[in-house]
Amino acid sequence: MNKTVNCIVVDDEPVAREVLENLLAKLDNISVVASCKNVVEAFRAINSMPVDLAFLDINMPEISGLSFAKSVSRDIRIIFTTAYREYAVDGFDLKAVDYLLKPISFERLLQAVNRYFEEGRGNLAEVSEEIEIERENSIFVRSDRKMVKVLFSEILYIESLSDYIKIHTSDEKVIVTRETLSNVEARLPQKDFMRTHRSYIVSLDKISSYTSDTIEMGKHEIPVSRGFREKVMERLGGEYSQG
Repeated sequence: MNKTVNCIVVDDEPVAREVLENLLAKLDNISVVASCKNVVEAFRAINSMPVDLAFLDINMPEISGLSFAKSVSRDIRIIFTTAYREYAVDGFDLKAVDYLLKPISFERLLQAVNRYFEEGRGNLAEVSEEIEIERENSIFVRSDRKMVKVLFSEILYIESLSDYIKIHTSDEKVIVTRETLSNVEARLPQKDFMRTHRSYIVSLDKISSYTSDTIEMGKHEIPVSRGFREKVMERLGGEYSQG
């Protein structure tokens, strides 16, 4: 690794940019030439200076990272950085060097940079498998100014409160994060979780009993709304008490 690589960091979250820049600063062969909070700033950067590599968030307001990646020259390589694994296939279709899931460790970042230098374009299936392994058992959510690991096996149910959600765990902990229920639902294994209401997701193996209107999880009673009732009953076997 004797070539100095000019890179840009593109992310709408200041903390995420700072974390990544601090990690990249540990690599002598990487030079961060621009830190961009949106795609407009990223286009301005690549049009004003030589850029070899972009560390690119996907889920950004107005213009997504995927749209940016489709528009830039193929000479600028892309390493996607995101909290959502559902974008992985799109990222690989764009011939990205790698796809990093937040929070990003230095070891995983170094692996991605090595892929760039080795032009690891033939390793996309391997990368996809790594993503599934990394996200197989848990998710990370931002709470109290830090990223908190939440094991799927510990989730009892998730409750939406406007722009926030509460993750209730089996040991009675409550993790509050500024997130939408739909975004979190997309990051959960569908075989283990079920939406019962526009404001609730439950863990299937924690259900102790149910009717057509409610699901009981120990001392907790979760509503089943009319709009979700048919799917809930189908998922649970279709037999229920009328109360």
